[in-house]
Amino acid sequence: MNDMTARSMDRTAIVTGGAKGLGLAIAKRLFEDGCRIALWDINVSSFDEEQADFGPAVKCQVDVADGHAVDAAFHSTLEALGHVDILVNNAGINGPVANTWDYAVEDWDRVLSVDLDSVFYCCRTAIPHMIERGYGRIVNVASIAGKEGNAGGSAYAAAKGGVIAYTKSIAKELAQTGVLVNCIAPAVAETELLREVTPEFIATTKAKIPMGRFVTASEVAATVAFAASSDCSFTTGFTFDVTGGRATY
Repeated sequence: MNDMTARSMDRTAIVTGGAKGLGLAIAKRLFEDGCRIALWDINVSSFDEEQADFGPAVKCQVDVADGHAVDAAFHSTLEALGHVDILVNNAGINGPVANTWDYAVEDWDRVLSVDLDSVFYCCRTAIPHMIERGYGRIVNVASIAGKEGNAGGSAYAAAKGGVIAYTKSIAKELAQTGVLVNCIAPAVAETELLREVTPEFIATTKAKIPMGRFVTASEVAATVAFAASSDCSFTTGFTFDVTGGRATY
């Protein structure tokens, strides 16, 4: 048993959007570090335990853009596992690539709802429980787009910028409670979400990364694992950069 695993024993982690992509990699890494995993996803049936090579303690089908559904899933998770120590808000969508004057209102609303409102819903639900226990780690998955913006992806960038600002705000509210809140801002990762964007968008985005490649899911998961651990004890409200040198601030 490694030191990280020993410190993670009896920790329960909720990972939203955990059935595939970055969420799956994050859930698996936290599982390997000794956490019990509550895997939340709007399509939880897409989780393949044999392929993932680990088994969550709880699987919840939940639309995190629905506040009532989030409340129900959290209470269900508590009933099954007793307590929640870690919340990773990873669920998200890219939305279409289009100039803002061509961006459909319904697409804007959906991206902001899934990528930003959901973070508020999940945090609002989990925080009172964490405060009561005197311990918690919340990690919100933002994006380099939230720092710099991406032409053609205004809704996504606005949502992720909102996640960064929201993280800073609630971290200050919680600074003396034992509940720490940080976020990560990765560059484009090699996941299924790449299928939602154009080849031109992919090429332009990769060209901005000094390392000349996309980040891997396991690299993102490793950063989340630290931010979600008890070792991360004096950092809150911070945005961990995972961009291969694209952002140095």
